[in-house]
Amino acid sequence: MKKYKVGIVGAGGVTDLHFIGYQEHPQRIEVVALCDPNPDALQARADKYGVPQRFTKLGDFIRNSGIDVAVVCTPSPIRKQVLFPLIEAGLPVFVEKPFSDSLAEAAEITEKAKRHGVPVSVNQNFRRHFPFELIRSIVAEGTIGHVTSILFTNIFFRQDAGWRLECERHALSVMGIHWFDGFRRILGSEAISVVCQNRSSSAINCAGETDAAVQVVFENNTVVTYIQSFSSAFSKSEMIVIGETGTLVTGYGKVDLYRKGDQEPSQSWENHVSRETATFEGMNQLLVSLETGREAANSSRDNLKTVELLDAAYFSAKEQRIVRL
Repeated sequence: MKKYKVGIVGAGGVTDLHFIGYQEHPQRIEVVALCDPNPDALQARADKYGVPQRFTKLGDFIRNSGIDVAVVCTPSPIRKQVLFPLIEAGLPVFVEKPFSDSLAEAAEITEKAKRHGVPVSVNQNFRRHFPFELIRSIVAEGTIGHVTSILFTNIFFRQDAGWRLECERHALSVMGIHWFDGFRRILGSEAISVVCQNRSSSAINCAGETDAAVQVVFENNTVVTYIQSFSSAFSKSEMIVIGETGTLVTGYGKVDLYRKGDQEPSQSWENHVSRETATFEGMNQLLVSLETGREAANSSRDNLKTVELLDAAYFSAKEQRIVRL
C-alpha cells in the first residue's frame, strides 16, 4: 500500500477532522505541510499536530512542500482561488464541502480539473457518518421495495462564528449539502425539480438563512421533504424512508425497519462511524482512484449534482417558484 505525503491548506477548526482521521492510518498518509495566511493560526495548528513544514503563501506551499496530494479546508468563498493554482500544479485535491458555493463555479472547477487531468474529490463524510451508505445498501437489496418518499428533519440550535456569519448562504450550505448528497446516494437517482422556502431567525447572528423547508422530486418518482433549522431550542435529526413494503427510521447511529402492523422494529442495523473516520475514508477513495485510474465515487464531477440541488434550492427560495433541473 503506497504512502502519500499530504499538505493541508487552511488551519481552521475543520482540519481537526483530517488530522485525527489521518493519524489512525500512518501507513497510508503523512501530513507534512500546512498552509495558512494567518501565522498565529498556522503555528497553533501545526504545533498541535506536529506538522514540520509551515507556509503562509500558497505559491511557496506548492513549490516547496514536496507533497503528493493537497487537502483544501479554506472558507468556501475562496475555493476557486485556492483550487486553481493547485490544479494547475498537477496536485490531486481533497476538498471540504461544499466544494463551491455556486453551481457555475463548481462546474468551472470541475472543468479545470478535467483539462489538467487532475482528480478532485469532495469530503462528503456524512455519507458514512450519517447512515446514508448503509441505507443505500438496504434499499438496493429490495428490503423495503421501491422508495416512494423520504421525510427528513434536522433541527437544532447553532450559532456559528467567523467568516460564515457574512455568507448569504448559510444553513443549507452548511448542512443541506450533506443531506442533498445523502438523498442522491440512497436513491441512486437525480433530482428533476426543487421547491424551497427559507427564513432567517433573529435568534441567530448571521447574514444568511437559518431555517428552510425543501421538497425535491427525483427521476425515480421519489419525493423528499426536508426541514432544516439552526434556530430551534429542541434538537431532532430523523429520517424516515418509506418504501412500498417497509419503512426505515433512522438517526445517526441506528436504522430500524418497520413492516405493516409492527409496533416494534422487525430488524435493526447499527451505524457508528465518526466524522474523522469517514473523512479518512473519503480521502482514501481519492488515493485509490490515483492508483486504479477509476473515478472516485466522491469526485467533483459527481458532486456537481449535489451542488446543483443546493443551488436550485436557493434559486427557488429567491424567485418563489419550482426550479426544474
